[in-house]
Amino acid sequence: MATAAPSGGDIRADAAVHLRGRVREIARTRARVARRVVGREHELDLILAAVAAGRDLLLEGPPGASKSTLLRAIAAEWGIPVLFVEGNVDLTPAKLIGHHDPARVLQEGYRVDNFVDGPLVKAMRLGGFLYIEEFNRAPDDTRNALLTAMAEREIEIPRVGHLSAASTFRVVATMNPHDNVGTTRLSSSVTDRFNRVAVTYQDAADELRIVALRAPLADGDLPAELARALRADAVDLTRATRAHPDVRQGSSVRGAIDLTLVGANLMAMRGVSEAGGARLDHDPARQSYAATVLDAMTVALSGRIHLDEAVQTTPEAVLREIWEDHFLLNPAAAKPG
Repeated sequence: MATAAPSGGDIRADAAVHLRGRVREIARTRARVARRVVGREHELDLILAAVAAGRDLLLEGPPGASKSTLLRAIAAEWGIPVLFVEGNVDLTPAKLIGHHDPARVLQEGYRVDNFVDGPLVKAMRLGGFLYIEEFNRAPDDTRNALLTAMAEREIEIPRVGHLSAASTFRVVATMNPHDNVGTTRLSSSVTDRFNRVAVTYQDAADELRIVALRAPLADGDLPAELARALRADAVDLTRATRAHPDVRQGSSVRGAIDLTLVGANLMAMRGVSEAGGARLDHDPARQSYAATVLDAMTVALSGRIHLDEAVQTTPEAVLREIWEDHFLLNPAAAKPG
């Protein structure tokens, strides 16, 4: 007995039901990921929508802006592997795609089973996210090797054959727009295959929450009030490096985390037990605290800030100027915590 073909209305109804189910699942994923990431609600929406739609993604922003944290959290929720690749001049197409084991080739010749998968092929087979950091540092021919895999979801490997990617395969690349050393401009054929999300630094409140999570300072390390003041000053000083006129690129929140951890150890060694009052010039406790913050700041931030090539100064001099602005010139803003 012949079965009637579904009508156009039935097809549309089935598609609508499927779409509603997919939207609910994405919403549940978003809620779970949001619990694992500090802030970033807007960026999370954009990234999740793009990868759920099957699109490849270019995340553009400074280091330490939670780009990889967001991607790892999404992949973990979906049970998808993430294969990390560092973009640099040594990343050849062969390293990205794979190669035949030279020792086995000498004994056996070129065979499918002596081909060693590169990260691109692994990601395609496993349906994983191929995550390429510093994408604009990779050579042009390596970036071009991705084009077919991104456009067609398949590649042809010499002496191996045809490979089609699993449905969850994605290419996610990152680049820092502020770094022009050792980087090259992306061709339009490459950028045309990416969706792009700009990721900037988080606000001060979110960065303070991040520092509290990453530099919790166990009970007894420092008095609670001193720890609170140190974290707040670490965030303020780190954020100030991004606005200094002599700095091309300031420090990410990682600098504030390290400033807090280094500062806590210095204060424990030196017996600093309080942040003191607001006036540095009239308070010995405040002077001891501030001097220790300067030392920790120099250790944690001097290697993380990148000065404008035209200025004649040093990272240490710039950091001391920021420190003086915070503790001397604007004491009201530099109250403990």
